[in-house]
Amino acid sequence: MKRALLALAFVTSLALGYAVHAQVQALQRPYSNGTVWTLGFIRMEPGMDVAYLNYVASEWKREQEALKKEGLILSYKVLQTEDHGPDDWNLILMTEVKDLATLEATDKKTEAIAVQLVGGDAKMQQGFQDRLKIRRIIGNRLAREIVLAAKPST
Repeated sequence: MKRALLALAFVTSLALGYAVHAQVQALQRPYSNGTVWTLGFIRMEPGMDVAYLNYVASEWKREQEALKKEGLILSYKVLQTEDHGPDDWNLILMTEVKDLATLEATDKKTEAIAVQLVGGDAKMQQGFQDRLKIRRIIGNRLAREIVLAAKPST
């Protein structure tokens, strides 16, 4: 009787282990979540490309480099595109962070660095007003990178 109970317990534990393993296998996907990007969609006003790109290459880049040095962001990129109409964007400002939790947790530090670099709220507001003449913010998005798993070699 004791042997029968031990055998039943052994078979049950094997079956349970197999079921859990099969369920975990079924949840595996050929991709995983990657880093998070903040995307700013900008329309440089006609004839103002050079003026706005000078701002991006100086002040915006300086802020991004400071954030990167502090470990608050991983990287940044600028993409220029053609626009398809007067209300379309023609520049994307991209900033990469580790994950959404990092983005939320570093918000105050990021703002403090921006204030330190620019020189306070009044100067930040004046800079924003000055840039209104050369660009429009069309929108902002958060995007998560999807990392595709490597194909098994055959």
